[in-house]
Amino acid sequence: MTSENLPQGIDPTKAHPARRYNYWLGGKDNFAADRESGDAIGRVYPAIRTTALENRYFLQRAVRFLAAEANIRQFLDIGTGIPTADNTHEVAQSIAPDSRIVYVDNDPIVLTHARALLTSTPQGATSYIDADLRDPDGILADEGLRKMLDLNKPVALMLIAIVHFLFDEHKPYEIVRKLVDGLPSGSYVVMTHGTGDLNSPEAREYAMREIAAGRLKMDAMPRTKDEIAQFFTGLEIVEPGIVPVTAWRNPTPEEDRPPLIDTAMYGVVARIP
Repeated sequence: MTSENLPQGIDPTKAHPARRYNYWLGGKDNFAADRESGDAIGRVYPAIRTTALENRYFLQRAVRFLAAEANIRQFLDIGTGIPTADNTHEVAQSIAPDSRIVYVDNDPIVLTHARALLTSTPQGATSYIDADLRDPDGILADEGLRKMLDLNKPVALMLIAIVHFLFDEHKPYEIVRKLVDGLPSGSYVVMTHGTGDLNSPEAREYAMREIAAGRLKMDAMPRTKDEIAQFFTGLEIVEPGIVPVTAWRNPTPEEDRPPLIDTAMYGVVARIP
């Protein structure tokens, strides 16, 4: 991607999580700053691309469960990132063509791609709203969302690799709780969240040294399994629980999966009672 004719609001000199994630997945919708940031994280955590891919596979398995087994037909995907193959709407509508999906992101590049690439089955619908996870009330009140989704019927709230960008000062537990409280009984919450639990002690120590030396700038906050569990207080966690993304209902034999140390991300699906 070049910096010519960019949509308003894009600063190509600053790394953005959506574009960096696109770089890790092998995409071309990123700038030098995104690649430099991605490579810096890769030096500390060489398996970051594996984590990114396994996170996508988890998303696809979770959506299949929701559409096929939980009979969910409405999806609210916050922090969708730049559209890629087998996104939420493609997986859901391949099972239930009448599924309705609203994507939420605040990156102008994501908006540009979403408008061009997000299509739908004739029976269902797909749309995108420009909003920020840090404004849950604004998301739930958005006119475009209200036109697309009936919030009196179950909705799957998708928070894939996004909540770890909320630091404690953003009050992440309050934000997630507001979103949960805005959905009816029978809805689901799907989350993946970065963690240091699965890293080796050597990797954690190296990361801390790089951060202290100013060679690595962290814009995300990994959390422990217990800290992630707090997002789901009062919800019914679906088996197998809060587990590494590679372990959630994965048909691939365990011996053929990447080692846990290479997938530093927890995944969880929970039902709102």
